[in-house]
Amino acid sequence: MIPIKRLKKTLAAFATGTALLLQPLALTSAAYAQDASQPLHLEGLSKEPTEAANAALYDPSDAVLLLLDHQTGLFQTVNDIEIAELRRNTMALAKIAQQADIPIIYTASEPNGSNGPLMAELEELLEADEDAQYVARQGEVSSWDNADFVAAVEATGRKTLVIAGVWTSVCVAFPALQATADGYDVVVVMDASGDVSKLAADAAMTRMAAAGIAPVTTNTILSETHRTWNRPDAADWGALYGEVSPGYRAVTESFNRAQEAATSAE
Repeated sequence: MIPIKRLKKTLAAFATGTALLLQPLALTSAAYAQDASQPLHLEGLSKEPTEAANAALYDPSDAVLLLLDHQTGLFQTVNDIEIAELRRNTMALAKIAQQADIPIIYTASEPNGSNGPLMAELEELLEADEDAQYVARQGEVSSWDNADFVAAVEATGRKTLVIAGVWTSVCVAFPALQATADGYDVVVVMDASGDVSKLAADAAMTRMAAAGIAPVTTNTILSETHRTWNRPDAADWGALYGEVSPGYRAVTESFNRAQEAATSAE
């Protein structure tokens, strides 16, 4: 299972590497443009991580993204995060998975009832993705109690689950705890999830962390999945940072405009 101390290491590494996030501002620079014939991800690192160091971060090649019950009816009960931020992070998480070829399995509880349909932009994105799989449930509150859902996860052959959903204390926590008990490594994306109160979300996070489940943010998942700017799709990853952080997008736009002005002045 993923120990909580692993999360601390991840966040510490992210903090010390903040300056590196400015590298995509020069996305066309040959300094970090990996040859397109080379494989991606860890092969773009200048030092191969030790087994222990690599295990400290989650492995995208072993991951499945589970998006659970991002429904507009439930959104109206969410009070621990701004709905606009929840929607933005959920969309960014799905696009991160698509960029990294991480399988996506999504579901909704009673979409024709008061919980409401899936958020429209997510449904549109994933319906157009042949590799994303929607699983209809038969009334089960926990997706892990649905045979088709668990079968879909098992069919991927992957053992690391990245989970987000609404509510955090129910639709996320229940399957996260059950999957952990069944031998999966589980990471929960807290800012792509929502709950009825901050107290409910905090209690769920504490309960899951005690079971060995790592609570993270969308930006953490983005950075751990991306891992290096030394790859031919660096520009695509830079765009994803702009989706997670509107402020980062503004920095990029400002830099690019300054570059254009400097070039035209020559």
